[in-house]
Amino acid sequence: MEPLQQESLNCYRLPREGHMKVEARVYLKEELLHGFNEEEALKQLKDAASLPGVYRHIAGMPDIHTGFGLPIGGVMAMDAREGLVSAGAVGMDINCGVRLLRTGLNAHEIESSRLKSLLKEILQNIPTGIGKKSRHRATIQQHFSQLITRGVPFLVNLGVGRHEDLEAIEEGGCYPGASHQALSKEAVKRGDQLSTIGGGNHFIELGYVDKVYDRELARAFSLQEGELTVLIHTGSRGFGHQICQDYSRLMKQASKRHNLYIPTAGLAAVPVQSKEGQDYLEAMAAAVNFAFCNRQWITEDIRKAFRDIFKNNKGKNKKKQQNNANPDPEINVVYDVAHNIAKFEEIDGKSLLVHRKGAVRALPPGHPLNPPKYMQTGHPVIIPGSMGTASYVVTGGSRSVETFYSANHGAGRTLSRSAAKKSIDIEELRSRLGEVQVWGGNLNSFLDEAPQAYKNIDQVVDTLAEIDITRKAARIKPLAVIKGEGSDS
Repeated sequence: MEPLQQESLNCYRLPREGHMKVEARVYLKEELLHGFNEEEALKQLKDAASLPGVYRHIAGMPDIHTGFGLPIGGVMAMDAREGLVSAGAVGMDINCGVRLLRTGLNAHEIESSRLKSLLKEILQNIPTGIGKKSRHRATIQQHFSQLITRGVPFLVNLGVGRHEDLEAIEEGGCYPGASHQALSKEAVKRGDQLSTIGGGNHFIELGYVDKVYDRELARAFSLQEGELTVLIHTGSRGFGHQICQDYSRLMKQASKRHNLYIPTAGLAAVPVQSKEGQDYLEAMAAAVNFAFCNRQWITEDIRKAFRDIFKNNKGKNKKKQQNNANPDPEINVVYDVAHNIAKFEEIDGKSLLVHRKGAVRALPPGHPLNPPKYMQTGHPVIIPGSMGTASYVVTGGSRSVETFYSANHGAGRTLSRSAAKKSIDIEELRSRLGEVQVWGGNLNSFLDEAPQAYKNIDQVVDTLAEIDITRKAARIKPLAVIKGEGSDS
C-alpha cells in the first residue's frame, strides 16, 4: 500500500516522488481508511500527477477505486494553455450523470398496486440493458446532428420536455463546441440509444425524501420529507464509449509524436491546444450533449408513465385530494449533474481544464457558474448510493475549491464485479435489499451490484461534509430500482 500521510481531517497526501510533478490528495473518513485496499487506484493518482501541465495536485474522492487510466473518483486539473487532455481521464461513458426528479406526491400514500403499475409502465417506455436500442430511433436519425450539437434545448423545441427543465441542467443541457466532423463512422453508428439506461450501475430509482439536513437548502431545492422522487443514472451509452475508444487509440499514437512522457496507456494524452486535443474536445462535447438528451428523453418518458398511471386519479376520492394525498403528479427536474467530463473553468485566477472521472462539479453559493435559480445556495449535487441504499443531495461548501469544486459521484466499489459475483449469493442480496424492489431482470444477474460490493454511502458522503467541501441537504431512500442486465459502466 502506498504511504498516505495525513494532511488534515479526512485528507491524506501522497507526496511527490519520481516523475510526479505535483502531490496527490485523497479524501477519506477514518472509518473508510480502515481496510482501504486501493493500491492500484493510488498508483493511478501518482501516474496522473506525472503528466505535463498538471496543476496544484491530483484529487481522489472518498469513493475512489481503480479505473482505466485515472481512477474512478479522480479529479485532474490541467493548465488550459500548456497542459494535456486525456480521454482516459474523462472515462468511457462520457457524461454518465444523475438527474433527480420530484413528483409532488407523498410516497407513503401511494398504493402498492399503483406503484407496481407505474414501474411496469416505465419499463415498457424505456429499454434497459446492454445493447438495447431506443424506441425513438426515427427521430434520432432525422435530427442526430442537431441533438449532439445543440443538446437539450433543441430536444425541448421538438416537444420533448419543458423550457423550464433547462434551468435545472448543468450547462443548460448544451455543452458548447460539439462537432459532427470529430466523430468516427462507428461512433455515429452507435448513436441510437436515447432514452435507454443500459446496464452495470445505471438505473431508474423510485424513492422518497427520508431526511432533511438543511431546511433552507431543501426548500430551495423544493424537496419535502416523504415526497416521492425519481433518480435517473445513465450516460452517453455506446456512443460515448466508442468516442473514448477512438481517441484513446489516437492519443496513444499522437503522444509519441508530441514527445510526451505518458506513464500508462490508460492516461494517453495530447496537448489541449493540439489538433488532436481540440478534435477530442469536440467529440466529447457531442457525447456530453447526447447524454443530456438521453436523460431528458427518459424524463419525458417517465412523465408519460406517471400521466398514464395517475390519469384516473382526478375526480376520485375528493376528500383525500383536498388533503393533498395522491394529487395529479407534476414531475419537475431538481437538477442534472454530469460526471465523466472535462470542462474549462477559472480556478485560482487560472484557466484550467478540469477532468472529473467519477466525480461531479460541486459549486458553492455565489459561484458565477451556478444556474440563476441556485445562485444563492449552490446547485444541487446528487450522490446515489448502491442498489438498495440511500442517496444524498448536497451542494458545494466553503472549501470546495480544494477539490477543484468537485465531490464524489457515488458510494464507490469495494469489490470488483467478478469478485462480487463469486462472494455474494442471492440470499445475501435479498437480505440486504429488504423491502426494496428490483425490476428489469433476474436478481441473479445483479449480484455484482449488491450493496455489499460498495462502500458505506453515509461514511463516503460525510467525508466531505465534515470538512465543508460539501453541505448535506437531504437523504433519499429507495422504494424500487429499475436496472438493466449486463455491464457497460
